[in-house]
Amino acid sequence: MSRTILDIHVLQTIPPSNVNRDDTGSPKTAIYGGVRRARVSSQAWKRATRKVFADLLDRRDLGVRTKRVVELLSERIVERAPELSDRAVELATAVLTAAGFKLKKRKGAEYDETEFLVFLGNHQLDGLAQLAIEAAAEDKPQVDKKAAKARVDQDHSIEVALFGRMVADVQDLNVEAAAQVAHAISVHAVDNEYDYFTAVDDHKEGDETEDAGAAMIGTVEFNSATYYRYANVDVDRLFGTLGDPEATRRAAEAFVRAFVTSMPTGKQTTFANRTLPDAVLVLARETQPISLVGAYEEAIGAREEGGRVGGAIRRLAEHAAELHASYDQQPLQAWAVVPGSRADLLAELATPVTLGDLVKGVGELVARRLEPVGQGV
Repeated sequence: MSRTILDIHVLQTIPPSNVNRDDTGSPKTAIYGGVRRARVSSQAWKRATRKVFADLLDRRDLGVRTKRVVELLSERIVERAPELSDRAVELATAVLTAAGFKLKKRKGAEYDETEFLVFLGNHQLDGLAQLAIEAAAEDKPQVDKKAAKARVDQDHSIEVALFGRMVADVQDLNVEAAAQVAHAISVHAVDNEYDYFTAVDDHKEGDETEDAGAAMIGTVEFNSATYYRYANVDVDRLFGTLGDPEATRRAAEAFVRAFVTSMPTGKQTTFANRTLPDAVLVLARETQPISLVGAYEEAIGAREEGGRVGGAIRRLAEHAAELHASYDQQPLQAWAVVPGSRADLLAELATPVTLGDLVKGVGELVARRLEPVGQGV
């Protein structure tokens, strides 16, 4: 049976920065091809992508990831039934417990919290709030466990469908992610550097009797790199979770745009490192997702033909063409966004478009591929 897979490949140069730190404050790195590369974790870029959704999608289609779900649900109950404000916490606790969530009292916290982060869609929170209000007819609320679990396991948000949900306490509420995001790595070797900085006490500086030395000194570690970023979306799995072709289309369009334009926010104020990609390649497949990271197993050197960015785009095109020919993996459709004269480097592999046209093309392809499903065929 054919599938619909979206492969998103991005080449992006980021100037001196520290967008994703390890436990020591250093920019994350990884060894690939025998040399050290700059790295940005998939978790960092997934969160950055998810934050962009607020600008692209209706809030009702989104969700909230929190441990403070009792507080959140209590607020929903009060919004719908202000007369239950005195019982909102009790009702929220009863509904969440019936759904299988284990709640714990945290020291100094006003509300019980779940032991792990819980990812719930706004439609699901509304459903749980309604169930709590219905249970308020009893002096001691009795909530049907099957009904409570059903409210958590239906009307999934687009974020939950894309990124998945793991509920350690209630594994039958887990949702398998439709999107996979790789750790971004530099296409070349990197060496981290250090910025030595000082901070001057403005008031002390104006006192002639004081020394003019710095009030604080420190260092910030950073690097700069051209990254290869990769993600894929299993459109069929996305549709299986959302159950609606139009919602699936919106989700696919939003993911592509958000992944391409997002940026993790680590140390942004210090480095002002916000950039847009040097090249974007999106391939629609019907077999399996395929990363093109192998193009950079041999790190790009200083004398690469076309420079670092031009060489990276050229390698991407050559590696993709070789894989397609060798493994009979010709894509269903291919789009490329490459500013300026470098667009020619991907012209034989994909149709040159703007980002807006790319997103529109992805949406049209998803709708076309899901059309028989929507008609019940």
